[in-house]
Amino acid sequence: MQLASALKQGVEYRPVGFLSMERSKHRSLIDGLPVFSFQHVEKAVRRLNPERLLLALDDADNADRRSLIQKLEQLSVTVQTVPSMTELVSGRARINDIRDLDIEDLLGRDPVSPNNSLLAKDLENKVVMVTGAGGSIGSELCRQIVRHRPKLLVVFEQSEFALYSIERELTSINMVNGFNVEIQAILGSVCHSRRCEKVMKAFGVQTVYHAAAYKHVPLVEHNIIEGIQNNVFGTLHTSEAAIAAGVENFVLISTDKAVRPTNVMGASKRVAELVLQGLAQRQQQTRFSMVRFGNVLGSSGSVVPLFRDQIRDGGPVTVTHPDIIRYFMTIPEASQLVLQAGSMGGGGEVFVLDMGEPVKIADLARKMIHLMGLTEKTPNCPHGDIEVTYSGLRPGEKLYEELLIGDNPQGTEHARIMMAREISMSWSEVELLLANLMQASQDFNCERIIQLLKEAPTGYSPNGVMEDLVWKNQQAIQQENRFSVDNVKSFPV
Repeated sequence: MQLASALKQGVEYRPVGFLSMERSKHRSLIDGLPVFSFQHVEKAVRRLNPERLLLALDDADNADRRSLIQKLEQLSVTVQTVPSMTELVSGRARINDIRDLDIEDLLGRDPVSPNNSLLAKDLENKVVMVTGAGGSIGSELCRQIVRHRPKLLVVFEQSEFALYSIERELTSINMVNGFNVEIQAILGSVCHSRRCEKVMKAFGVQTVYHAAAYKHVPLVEHNIIEGIQNNVFGTLHTSEAAIAAGVENFVLISTDKAVRPTNVMGASKRVAELVLQGLAQRQQQTRFSMVRFGNVLGSSGSVVPLFRDQIRDGGPVTVTHPDIIRYFMTIPEASQLVLQAGSMGGGGEVFVLDMGEPVKIADLARKMIHLMGLTEKTPNCPHGDIEVTYSGLRPGEKLYEELLIGDNPQGTEHARIMMAREISMSWSEVELLLANLMQASQDFNCERIIQLLKEAPTGYSPNGVMEDLVWKNQQAIQQENRFSVDNVKSFPV
């Protein structure tokens, strides 16, 4: 009723009716507008012919959002949402701040509830550092860590703008909620070991969440050396700095793409896991653990904002393959589970998040088309609004991802967190691999890097030819020069 009243004050929207979850409200009038039971939503849409449906549901409502969204999806009417009561009470939003559906709604399952006792263990009154703090996962880790009132939060980021943005946001959260958490924003790269060590020692860091990494599969395929330097050696330098600084707990944010990888990004993250497993054997002072999970909805590079933009531009919506599937989780849910898993580590464990059921990307695209009030253009429906097209798998991309290398994962005290039983290397073997990778990087020998990644226990099996852009261009120039020399030699004088 508040929403309808607020909309009537403006000129952009004209309310035409209400949908109620309570059947007893059916056929009543509120402020002159008809009320329909949700069971009669199709009838309401036919009769009122609305251009959009606005969801005014609160988190406390007992509505089955999944089935509700599935039913609305069939109507091909634009579905949007308004802020929750929590946002309204805190002053963060107004009742008529209309926005697209929350990503949790598109996910199609209920997010998992956090175990607060696990969350508090390594956060409350501790000095915590997050690397890659301006990224999608890093920034959400920071938001949630602040709410658990650490003594100090060190946000470490190499991008000046990303660091500025997250510091400003955290300062605002701090002030609005009265958390009184000290926040230190530090510029720096995880590839600079002395910088990392100095920062950790200067602030007395006790827990590190290492989220800094290059994660975009095709970009790392095109920039192999930088991927190895950032993902492998960045992890090495940060973890060695943690040992030198006396850090108690170090958690690596890993990925499902580290399991039987077909791309350099996944292989580099698996090597990063091997590094931490080796360090866990080498010393006992710092507890090292890894948390592996799949795609997060709404992150940089996520398909959801991409599809949304393509639909708004009139299409087509591009999917790489009709059968491609991915595990999805929301950023807040993944970050909560990372914080909880990190508190369980005894040393060297690989934790795996239960991502629920995999999502078919083509189905996600169609769901978004329908919920934005449009229809799919197909051979059977040539007058539809938006076409779904297939562009082919990108370099290093798999049809499906896995979370486990071995079998028989072990349960933990959290129902949605498992512990994987994965092969590891001795520290001496890890050192040799790292030395060879560093030498190959310095020689700009991409072929040697690929060979080393294949020989290591990563399960790396590339599904295409090498795609490093500088390497390919260099090879083309060399080939061109050889061709020119051969022509000169064969020219009769």
